[in-house]
Amino acid sequence: MRNEKYKMSALNGLHEPLLDNHSYDGRHSEGKTLADILDEERRDKHLHCLILLFNLIMQWKQWIANSILGSIAFIAQFLPLPSNIQNGSNQTCIEPALNPLQEARLRGLQRRLGVPFDGSQLEHQDALKQLWRLAYPDRELPSLKSELWKDMGWQGADPSTDFRGGGFISLENLIFFAKKYPQSFGRLLHKQDGNRSEWEYPFAVAGVNISFMLLQMLDLESEKPSSGAGRRFLELLAEDEMAFDDLYCVAFQMLDVQWLAKQATYMEFNAILKSTKTQLEHELSLPNVSSVKDLPAYSLLKR
Repeated sequence: MRNEKYKMSALNGLHEPLLDNHSYDGRHSEGKTLADILDEERRDKHLHCLILLFNLIMQWKQWIANSILGSIAFIAQFLPLPSNIQNGSNQTCIEPALNPLQEARLRGLQRRLGVPFDGSQLEHQDALKQLWRLAYPDRELPSLKSELWKDMGWQGADPSTDFRGGGFISLENLIFFAKKYPQSFGRLLHKQDGNRSEWEYPFAVAGVNISFMLLQMLDLESEKPSSGAGRRFLELLAEDEMAFDDLYCVAFQMLDVQWLAKQATYMEFNAILKSTKTQLEHELSLPNVSSVKDLPAYSLLKR
């Protein structure tokens, strides 16, 4: 992998972006021509205009939504209410109840999310070794602390320091990806698709970020997800117990596609991750999506 010497800030429980601008050391600006610099400036201006346009669209959508909600509220005050609401016995909106299968699977997933990675546990050590064997079946397994782990996209010689807030499920997600979609996993790991940047995102640590992004997007830290994406995810979970892991694979593939489409570099990782989150939320909101396989981006995955 070309030029993958990473200087990333330490994970702070993954509540801060993993790849930040402080890690850029300026070496990649050496040897640039004036044409290169002007090209970058034009690209930055174009990106800035796109961001402004996106913000204006979002503000317009919010204004429309507020106007509609205000009209509904105005009309509703003239409509008769059910007797139980008039009597004050039901002052809050009743959320749809989870069926027993959804409840059981949600609690099981939340238990998984609550397990931190512990490098002293044999089970966690074995899982890390399994990931290496899946990623590099023809290479010798390194020790748990080795510079070779950087080849997979970990920050240093000890991968256990990169999980932190991502937890053990981050490792489980990577293993699931490698086992169920080995072709896509391999192509992303080895950066085989498209014209790649000279300064690429680190594969393994990006995976930890994606796990945490999904945790937040789906509102899985709540007892019962209340976000739009979280509610739709509960429907998917009823169809497939491994919906979170499958959604992770879709998100990872989607991130790489956006990375290539926008010709992104290391410094733009956080922007691409946010863009991936927005696109995934959009696909989850589409009608007739009853499983992860119904998402348009699922077709990007190859077994």
